[in-house]
Amino acid sequence: MSEIQVSARYAKALIDLANERGQLDEVHKDMMLFINTCDENRLLRLLLSNPIVNTYKKSQILREVFSGKITALTTSFFEIILRKTRESLLFNIAVEFDRQYGEQNNLQIAEVITAVELTDDLRSQLTALAGRIAVGKKITLKEYVKPAIIGGFILKVRDKQIDQSIQSRLKNLRVQLTH
Repeated sequence: MSEIQVSARYAKALIDLANERGQLDEVHKDMMLFINTCDENRLLRLLLSNPIVNTYKKSQILREVFSGKITALTTSFFEIILRKTRESLLFNIAVEFDRQYGEQNNLQIAEVITAVELTDDLRSQLTALAGRIAVGKKITLKEYVKPAIIGGFILKVRDKQIDQSIQSRLKNLRVQLTH
């Protein structure tokens, strides 16, 4: 079974259990904290996927990092994953949990990359554009600033991407001029 399938099954099991116990929103916050912590600290992610570091040490580190910050249910889930030696999948499970949570709650994440910070007016326009792509979904906009795109924006919703960046237009112009 592929890692994607295994991650999806573990995420589904956690969602079902959290729903059953009435803790879905709390566990979702825990998963988002875990994702953000892994994004900010690459070493934690590398540690979890390192087969040389023993499971007990990984468990200790997770307990120290997340002690008092996550629910008992999430802590127990982490321990089960560690006992099954699936800790290298924890990040993927958390990401899949977030995706399934959004699906269950009719949420859609849209990512936007701009060269500068978004203004409130532009943010609402991009949210409306994303809403036209993901009809009927509540849009959550994740914003990234990447000066390399020079200007414009890149909007990603599900498997669709709208690239209106200056960088992309310059690349297209270069290709046209060289042929």
